[in-house]
Amino acid sequence: MPTTTHKLRWGILGAARINERLLPAIVQADNAELVAIASRRPGAAAETLNRFAPCYPGVTVYDAPEDLLNDPNVQAVYIPLANHEHAQWTLRAIGHGKHVLCEKPLALSVSDIHAIQAAAHQHQVMVMEGFMYQFHPQHARVQELVQSELLGDIRSVRATFSFMMRPERMYRLEAPIAQGGGAMWDIGCYAIHTVRSLFGQDPIAVTALHQTLDSGADIAASGVLDFGDGKFGQFDFSFARARRSEYEIIGTKGGLKCHVVWQLPGDVPVLTWWTDDGRQTEERLPAANHFRLEVEHFSHCVLSGTAPKLSLDDAHGNCRTIVAALQSAAEGRKVSLA
Repeated sequence: MPTTTHKLRWGILGAARINERLLPAIVQADNAELVAIASRRPGAAAETLNRFAPCYPGVTVYDAPEDLLNDPNVQAVYIPLANHEHAQWTLRAIGHGKHVLCEKPLALSVSDIHAIQAAAHQHQVMVMEGFMYQFHPQHARVQELVQSELLGDIRSVRATFSFMMRPERMYRLEAPIAQGGGAMWDIGCYAIHTVRSLFGQDPIAVTALHQTLDSGADIAASGVLDFGDGKFGQFDFSFARARRSEYEIIGTKGGLKCHVVWQLPGDVPVLTWWTDDGRQTEERLPAANHFRLEVEHFSHCVLSGTAPKLSLDDAHGNCRTIVAALQSAAEGRKVSLA
C-alpha cells in the first residue's frame, strides 16, 4: 500500500485479546490513525492502550462504547467483542455513520448479515469481515499460480486449523454454539472461508461431524463441502490437537500446499507446489503483517471510495455455509445449499 498523507481515523470498540495484533496494526499503518478506544470494563481501554501502544499520543479513552460511537472524530471502528455481540455492535456503529471492520464472524445468522447489508446501504458506509489472512501476499502468489493453470483444473481443497487450547483461553468453550462459543465460530470459520475463496464459489451441500462439550460448545469438527461436478473441499479444525495451519490444493495437473496460513509473528511463509510432469518447487516468501495489510486495505477503500476485497456477499456466503455445517453435524445428515 503506497504511503499517503490522508489517514482514516479509527476507534477500537473493545479491549479483547486480539488487540495485541490489531491495535499495533492500526498504529503502524501508513493510512490509519488511532484516535479512540473504548471498553465497558472501567480502566480496561486505558490498560490496553498502555500495553500495546504506550507512547502513541492523542488517543481518547472511553469506559462506555456508546461514547466512542458518539465521537465525531472517529470515522471507522474495529469491533473485537465476543462473537455473539458482533452483529449488534456492527449495526450500532453503522447507525452512527461509522465504517466497520468487524472481527470474524461478522454474525451468527444469515438474517443478521441481511440486516447489516441493508443498514450499510442505507447509511452509505463500508463494512468488512476481518479475515486478515486474505491480505497476506502469499495468497496472492497462490492465486497467481492457480490462474496460470500450472495445477490444471482445481478439483480438491483441504484446509486444516488446529492447536491445543491454553488454560487461560478456555472461556472460548464456555458458551454453546448458538451463542458463538466453540471452535467453529472461532477457527472453523477460517477453514471454511479458505476453501470457499480458493474455489471462488459457494458449495451446493455440506456434510459435517463434530465433537461437543457439556457446555454445548464444539471443540473439533471435520467436514466436506460439495461444490458440484466432482469438486470437493475438506475442512478440519480443533482446539485439542497439535498446531496445524495449512491448506492444500489438488488439480488435474498438480498440487500446492500453503504451510502456514494463519500466520503468527515470526512465521516464515512457505509454499510448495508440484506437477505431474515432475516439477517440484519450494518458495519462501518475505514475512508480512497481514493485520497491518488488512487495516491499510480497509482504510484505503474508505478513503478512496473503492469496494473492499471481502464483500458482505462473501460474509453472507460464509455464514450460510457455517450454519449448514452446524446443522449437518447436529442432525447427522447432508445439508443442501443449492
